[in-house]
Amino acid sequence: MFAIYELSIIIGSPVLFAIGGYFFCKERLFEEKNFRHVITQILFAITFSLSCTMFELIIFEIMDILNYGSRYNYWKIVLYTMLFMCIIVLPIAISVSFLRSFFQTRKNYIVSFSVIFYGIYLFMFWKIGENFPFINEKYPLFSIEQAISRVGIIGVTVMALLSGFGAVNAPYTCMTYFLKPITEASITNMYKKVKQNQSMIASKKLKYQQLEDELNRSVFTRSNESSSNIFHRFLNSVSNSNASVKNQMEELSNDIYDLEEFGKYLDIEYKEQTYWKERADYSKTLQGKYFNVLGYFFSIYCVWKIFISAVNIIFNRVGKVDPVTKLIEITVKHMGYDIDIPFWSQQLSFIIIGVIAVTSVRGLLITMSKFVYAISSKKYAHIIVLFMAQVMGMYFVSSVLLIRMNMPHEYRAIITEVVGNLQFNFYHRWFDVIFLIAAIVSILFLYLAHRNVRVKSEF
Repeated sequence: MFAIYELSIIIGSPVLFAIGGYFFCKERLFEEKNFRHVITQILFAITFSLSCTMFELIIFEIMDILNYGSRYNYWKIVLYTMLFMCIIVLPIAISVSFLRSFFQTRKNYIVSFSVIFYGIYLFMFWKIGENFPFINEKYPLFSIEQAISRVGIIGVTVMALLSGFGAVNAPYTCMTYFLKPITEASITNMYKKVKQNQSMIASKKLKYQQLEDELNRSVFTRSNESSSNIFHRFLNSVSNSNASVKNQMEELSNDIYDLEEFGKYLDIEYKEQTYWKERADYSKTLQGKYFNVLGYFFSIYCVWKIFISAVNIIFNRVGKVDPVTKLIEITVKHMGYDIDIPFWSQQLSFIIIGVIAVTSVRGLLITMSKFVYAISSKKYAHIIVLFMAQVMGMYFVSSVLLIRMNMPHEYRAIITEVVGNLQFNFYHRWFDVIFLIAAIVSILFLYLAHRNVRVKSEF
């Protein structure tokens, strides 16, 4: 009976996660593209399922769900399958999809070039290991530990970039202090400019169409007229008139192009002003005030995280006590609760960073969806989906490596056995370095953007 219970969990949960990932890809990620690449959806769903299953297994370790042997085998199957997807299946799928979408070549050429592209990718992927001291030298070149270490460094880099940007962007998005000063009058004025520009474009297009019809009529008349001397001078005058019409059409075409480009700028400005006005109205609501307070909390935490990352880099150490740990210690001291302070403080700290990272991932997915919708047709969308699936897989593999350091020793046993004895401290140090760089760059970018808005509002 217990074996049936374990089997239902081992089989049932990945299937449920895969179904959720499949419908997320189909209904939410590229809904406006009428996305119908079934193989791409399946690959995305498998990667999504494996990612969620790894987090599920971490919970199983803490809560002691399933027996030790089942968990160990479950870990190996999930992790090895994820590596197979990230290193072999998804890169090959991306190269094949790229060649089919951008180059109209024969099938044998697609296969040949896909093999070449994959070989280049595999060479670059393996070369990563030569510059980072993240693995013990005792492991052979093509061992599973070598693969995990390389996937981990890419995933940790992505996670640190997203977390660094999210650490700065979360307070900037939530706090009313950073709201842009937009009035209803400025939005109305911008709306009038948009409509006026659209009216001018419509007027010039109508004039262009009239000139084009006139030119077509003159050409038709000339082709049907006799070439006798009586009409010779008339035909010359028609030719001169046609040249004048063509010049007018060329000028109108240039004017229409300039107005359409200016219209794009006006449309962006109008949408941006509307967005900031809606944010200002939202900030006055109860929920908006709550997020404003939350923004101040995130500001304090993110400043501390940036500071402690710099300290960790300078003194070459893994992060020590943070504000969350201190708060738990004070609470335990005054409330008298008997809990594992290091474990729960580390988990809460990781959850906060995880919330920032997940928010950033969500923002990245939305931004990429808008990017695909804006500049490409639906035949290219599946390439972006495959690329995001690979990034997602590497991201969650690296999450396991970082979470392992935040777990007590009794919960690390299986993870250590499965992934091997890697240089785990290196990943935390690398995370701090990339996080700090991403945070500083984000601060500079948002400062310049905010300053530019202030300057524009003065004119």
